[in-house]
Amino acid sequence: MNREQLREEIHALYRAEHEALGKDGTLRLLEEARQWNLSSTLAAGGVVVFPHAGVAECGQQIAAAVHACLDSGTDKVVVISVLHAFTDEMEAARVAVANGDNPANWPFWGIQGDGLNGRTEYQHDHALISFRHFWAAETKRRGIQGPKVIERYPYLAGGKPGELPGIDELAREVEDAVIVSTADPFHHGIGYGDPPEKAYFPLEGGLDVARQTLEEGIKLLEAGDYWGYNQHCVTAKSDARDAGQVFRYLRGPMNGRIRDLTYSDATQLYNAPPPTWVAAALFEWQVVSDQ
Repeated sequence: MNREQLREEIHALYRAEHEALGKDGTLRLLEEARQWNLSSTLAAGGVVVFPHAGVAECGQQIAAAVHACLDSGTDKVVVISVLHAFTDEMEAARVAVANGDNPANWPFWGIQGDGLNGRTEYQHDHALISFRHFWAAETKRRGIQGPKVIERYPYLAGGKPGELPGIDELAREVEDAVIVSTADPFHHGIGYGDPPEKAYFPLEGGLDVARQTLEEGIKLLEAGDYWGYNQHCVTAKSDARDAGQVFRYLRGPMNGRIRDLTYSDATQLYNAPPPTWVAAALFEWQVVSDQ
């Protein structure tokens, strides 16, 4: 895999998808997203997790997170984002840490984002392109500036999110903010390395496997089993291993559930035969009450 070429192709695909969506399509998905009201979850300290797959398939889920932020009454939103491995060294680091290596052995260990000193791989990531798109459209439609948005990109949590460089600063940042995060939590099929005999089409059992897998991941995060979740993300081919550990660490005990589940076809992107697809899910994480 040429990772840098793949990154460029993904960016080109996003541009084409947003152009095809247009203003009318964007507003339609923002209206469709009104079926989920998640603002009270954010206001109470919970977390909403949205996908970053094909916007035509899951734009309504992304838009639901935008509405939740804008309707929560907050002045500040912190987005805990996926940081994709778009260099061979980043991928090598991720694999090594999953095999037990110390994250501190790698230069990527830590949290990236605007206003922070350090690495800048996040500037080329695509995970929040569609979130920014719907945010801009909805704040314009409402005629508001909207809350301050801070993007943070953790990498190599390695089962110990509390040891990530910069985590204490991030914990202070979220004290007076709502948190949303992003995940494409299940990549499946021939283009993602599954053998044809074990590759399921989404509507022929694949989404059932995806749902079961996602619920396993939810249980691990609910239990605060960070290392177990890290390894779950390896087998599920989830890109949220770091983001998931970090938002759970920051917010403490929560109960998670899947609010919506669909899929996005990836055969064209990977030039692979079907089935090759990504599960697109909207998650709601509610803080566990002390009562």
